Amino acid sequence: MQLLDKLDQDMKDALRHGERLKLSVIRLLRAQLKNTAIQRNRELTEDEVLSVLSSAVKMRKEAIEKFQEGKRQDLVEKEQAELDILHGYLPEPLSEEELFCLVDEAMRELEATGLGHLGAVMKHIMPRVKGRVEGGVVNKMVRERLQSL
Repeated sequence: MQLLDKLDQDMKDALRHGERLKLSVIRLLRAQLKNTAIQRNRELTEDEVLSVLSSAVKMRKEAIEKFQEGKRQDLVEKEQAELDILHGYLPEPLSEEELFCLVDEAMRELEATGLGHLGAVMKHIMPRVKGRVEGGVVNKMVRERLQSL
């Protein structure tokens, strides 16, 4: 089942069961997806949908950090609840070992020999791990692996 179809079904279920927070999160995500589709003047691919979802997750994480700094626990809890709902739509995250294998494979394929190849390796890996690992984690691992050569 595609993510858009799952969102539609979950929205109907949330309406039926009176799950206000889940309904609100899904509606907001669907609006973001619709706006992105309008901007691009076409239907979104599954990768693009995943990208919008990842962006929504990232925004919630940043908001949680800011609210924690401001000592607003009530808002932290609300954002965390929304984040938990969004996590249900993300694909299964990659383990550190799986990511390590992908990084090594990309380095072999591109014949990377040092930090000068960081951009090329990142460009090669990111489409494969989109939504499954944060870019910062990937960047850190690629950087470490390239420095150890």
